[in-house]
Amino acid sequence: MRIFHLLLCSLFIFFVLYAPQPLLGLFAAQFSVSPATAGSLMTATMVPLAIAPLIYGLILAKHNPLQILRYAMLGLALSCIVFTLAPSFELLLLIRFIQGLILPAALTAMTTYVGMSYKADCLQKKMSMYIGSTIAGGYFGRVLAAVFADLWHWQSFYYIIAIGLIALSLTIDKHTHQPMIKPQSPLSYLKQLATAPILRLYGAVFCMFFCFAALLNYLPFILQDTFLITNTRDIGFVYSGYLLGALASMTTPWLLKHSRSAWHLLCGVFAFYCVTIMLLMSIELVLFLIAFTGFCAAMFMIHSTAAPLVNKISMAPASVTNGGYVSFYYSGGALGSFVPGLVYQQYGHTAFMASLLLVCVCGFMLVLCGYLAGKKATLG
Repeated sequence: MRIFHLLLCSLFIFFVLYAPQPLLGLFAAQFSVSPATAGSLMTATMVPLAIAPLIYGLILAKHNPLQILRYAMLGLALSCIVFTLAPSFELLLLIRFIQGLILPAALTAMTTYVGMSYKADCLQKKMSMYIGSTIAGGYFGRVLAAVFADLWHWQSFYYIIAIGLIALSLTIDKHTHQPMIKPQSPLSYLKQLATAPILRLYGAVFCMFFCFAALLNYLPFILQDTFLITNTRDIGFVYSGYLLGALASMTTPWLLKHSRSAWHLLCGVFAFYCVTIMLLMSIELVLFLIAFTGFCAAMFMIHSTAAPLVNKISMAPASVTNGGYVSFYYSGGALGSFVPGLVYQQYGHTAFMASLLLVCVCGFMLVLCGYLAGKKATLG
């Protein structure tokens, strides 16, 4: 499978995951539910995303990841069509939960294929390209969903997603998959992940995406309540800071070359992540947008550094390693997409950001421990 084809598949898969986010205010009004309840549309998808990837990782250790990817994309296409026909908010939640069961199969299959097909510096490059496609999918999924909702109706974008998923899935070529010569038990694979560096990295990724999912989930409500921006198209374009942050994160490979280690870079970027959250407490729109751009850049830089790093330091199969990574990543997203919303409803914008800052500091402490442990080992 060519990398460009894989990146297109990733783009449309992430459309499915993030398209509802800028529409949460619309869904809240249409179905007469609270902001936290509307935000549960993202939580419903991220809860299974937090659990299923590790299971899929164990399955993919013995099966062709591209075959799993094809079936997952066809299932997502069908779910998108059904989503547009849902007459109640409860049914929307159910469909999003089903999508959450299918999405990790696709995500783990893609990262597994990259981890199996490329090594060393090429792995860093291809994984960065894959992460870039997830960033583009997240950005354009949000913006296009908002634009289509404003110009036509929100269902129209879902029809385009379904058509794209079907076309791309049917053109996935057959790839010879070599099963492992000596398959091991699931417990033995999991034991290979239970090392201090890997668990610290997984924990930091959990904290990183907790903050990111929380802010982007409740961004439409913050824009409405604090900055009086109510039009879905305008809300969608605020996410341009997301894309600018993604472009800034392209400096990650250069920064890695000029850093003592990946852990050293993670410490610096996490510190910057904390600073942007403090600036996001501002009620000045310009400062808020600048901080939002920096916030997105920091998140993408952490992700672009942590994903290849865990593949390099893990002794487990790529499918299991990436399954664990995706599980911790979306565990943070599942909690971040709902729990901070309760803080926002009760105490407002500043308290909401303060709760994210607390979690971000925890992530910083984890990567700092990883850096200090690596430094001590080097000196020893």
